Amino acid sequence: MSAAPMTKPGRVIAIASGKGGVGKTWLAITLAQALAQAGRRVVLMDADLGLANVDVQLGLKAGMDLGSVVAGAPPEQAAIPLPAGFHLLPGRSGTGALAGLSGAALEAATSLPRRLAAGWQEVVVDIGAGVEAPQRRLAAQADLLLVVATEEPTSLTDAYAVLKLHAQDAPRAEARLVVNLAAGAASGQATHATLDAAARRFLGRAVPLAGVIRRDAKVPDAIRHQTPLLTRHPGSAAAKDVAALARGLG
Repeated sequence: MSAAPMTKPGRVIAIASGKGGVGKTWLAITLAQALAQAGRRVVLMDADLGLANVDVQLGLKAGMDLGSVVAGAPPEQAAIPLPAGFHLLPGRSGTGALAGLSGAALEAATSLPRRLAAGWQEVVVDIGAGVEAPQRRLAAQADLLLVVATEEPTSLTDAYAVLKLHAQDAPRAEARLVVNLAAGAASGQATHATLDAAARRFLGRAVPLAGVIRRDAKVPDAIRHQTPLLTRHPGSAAAKDVAALARGLG
């Protein structure tokens, strides 16, 4: 079932990171499910043009995908309804075919979140790690950018780079930090305070904390079983943290 057009466009939430391995794709999936459980109509767009893997994490065999839409297929037909309550527009996993997009094809891919917002209340966009032009263009489309980092110093450095470039590309857009794999709430808040202080000093703007996601053994278990965390372990610590994050987004 495709989404019906809305009189008011939906919200685009982009999820980005400066480096891989911070749980960005897992967070995109879990946040999409949390928003759906809150009664929102949600579509998750796998916009990692080089290493798409949302369908892999969910154990899906996609037919149509982002490449199909870039080639002219309607996005509503390519979006797959999932038992978790949200739709998925898969990327093209197992190939780097979309990594080299340019010109009109790249424009079609990076403008797609806004097209999706005509039919869904929440458009969650999983952006590939890094700060190259496609990632920056996708981030600039968002109403809200969530930058994912861990407590590792190198992750914070990379997150700062994402925030700095986003401030240049979309100076009026909102960006918030998500601290993932945190040892606890207090340590996650301390990690945020470090990055926020750097942003205030060198960028002249605060970086609000969207949420702290605690390290939780239930997360890799859900990934191994290719099942969303809120389905397999709804009472886990990380599940509660993501649900709180979703509520905090309004």
